[in-house]
Amino acid sequence: MPPRRPLLARAERTVLREVLVHGSLPRAELARRLGLSRATLTRATRALVNGHLLTEAAPERRSTTGRPSEMLQLETDTYRFLGFKLTGDRLYAVVTDLSARVLFSADEPLATAEVSDVVAQIAAMTRRVENRHPGITAIGVCLAGDIVFDGDDPVVMQSAFLGWDGVRLGSLVHEATGYTCAVQNDVLALTTAEHWFGAGAGLSSMALITVGTGIGCGLVIHNATVTGAHGRAGRLSHVIVDSGGPICGKGHRGCASSYLVNEAIVGAVGGHSLDYEQVVAMARSDDRAARRAFDDAGKALGALIAFVVNAIDPEKVILSGDGLAVYEFAAREVHDALNRNLEAEQEVDLDVQPFDFSEWARAGAVLAITELFSPAGAAHARRAAAPADTPTATAP
Repeated sequence: MPPRRPLLARAERTVLREVLVHGSLPRAELARRLGLSRATLTRATRALVNGHLLTEAAPERRSTTGRPSEMLQLETDTYRFLGFKLTGDRLYAVVTDLSARVLFSADEPLATAEVSDVVAQIAAMTRRVENRHPGITAIGVCLAGDIVFDGDDPVVMQSAFLGWDGVRLGSLVHEATGYTCAVQNDVLALTTAEHWFGAGAGLSSMALITVGTGIGCGLVIHNATVTGAHGRAGRLSHVIVDSGGPICGKGHRGCASSYLVNEAIVGAVGGHSLDYEQVVAMARSDDRAARRAFDDAGKALGALIAFVVNAIDPEKVILSGDGLAVYEFAAREVHDALNRNLEAEQEVDLDVQPFDFSEWARAGAVLAITELFSPAGAAHARRAAAPADTPTATAP
């Protein structure tokens, strides 16, 4: 039987998150960072070790004087997390361990976009994954759309690619698989993954901007991902970057989406029979029209990054998505427009991350990890687990 979700007290969640984000740490440094007494830290770490979430590593000498430090590190052999990414026509899946290291990945076309068919396909994929990677603890699903919460129940609203509105996906997947299922907007999920396990690990503020089929933006402020009152934080597609620019599908002149999304770049080249990959290939062959379209997109991207930096002053901006060819062809235009639009003269830490669609699915698995150790996750675990078979890391 797969391990149930552990029930963690507040101090245990705090200690575990610190090791998740920062890696192996000595007990004394954990106590100092978190402001915990020695007794509280001892109780918390004992529970986490007994719950197979942390393990004691070999002592390390952290300075030239003094005794070696007792190290704590993640225990990655017990728990497994299954993440899914839904597009309008495809299902991506990964399995990770507690450190978000990918152990398995797969993808397949969606049979249909009907809710019942998609849930059944997720359940079938889950059963196949269980045979290869037993020990799945929780599931996370991310997709384009607004996610609102009815209590602890995630509800998918306005998912245009799938045509869904008002779908209680977490409950449906739980009923079909037996696993607790976290659901979140794909950009917010990827933001959390970068904040906990990626280029933003250890930062208290950051922004993630994704470019491609659409434009996404995730924000971390004061060490927390910003979700917004209606699950819509970070919408930048229609920020005006050039008041004299082309008109987008919503009738806005010169907004970011009129330059920057893949469809706009293809449209700027003027070939109705072309697709984005063909335009990328044309740009790599120095086609003048294709390079001009990417240059214009780069200027729009730079202005958009400046808009975010001016608004929240993040420690880092991470750039990702399936439209990264914009940066490949127009990095100079991106940085020129960024510097031109900044309200204060400053250095911006811009981190361009390689992208493939399995990263979205990994973000789904990270959702499952992060929800596992949230107060709401503990409440889910108490309801989902029978008292007789619930191994707890600490008493609830």
